[in-house]
Amino acid sequence: MSESFSRIRHRLDNPFSIPKHTNMKDFMFVFRGPTPEDLKLSPEESQASMQKWFDWIRQLSEQGRYKGGEPLFPGGKTIQGKKPVVTDGPFAEGKELVGGYFILQAESLEEATKIAFGFPDFEIEGSVEIREVMKIPMHP
Repeated sequence: MSESFSRIRHRLDNPFSIPKHTNMKDFMFVFRGPTPEDLKLSPEESQASMQKWFDWIRQLSEQGRYKGGEPLFPGGKTIQGKKPVVTDGPFAEGKELVGGYFILQAESLEEATKIAFGFPDFEIEGSVEIREVMKIPMHP
């Protein structure tokens, strides 16, 4: 079996690989989890963890679903209040922080939720928030 036929066959066997409709929507996956310091991973464990992410991104890209995303540095600033005040942060309650995000395409929130089950950090108590991106037409 040729590689190109094998790829097409894989896509036909995978329900997420070919959109049934052209009415795809954008969804943001917000990833939360323990801080890297709290995980105390060995270099080998860290590399294995990153490989799971690379594999998931490659799979989503091959399916035409992955539009982009990035990890986030742990530090930052928060501005809030009627008289805006800058504080160091963002810091969530406990030892969990937003570690990154993806923008993906799916037909519905239900389909996006199914896709999110591929998130590689569930085993380290990570979580995924799934939100549909609201399209607002821009007028000149």
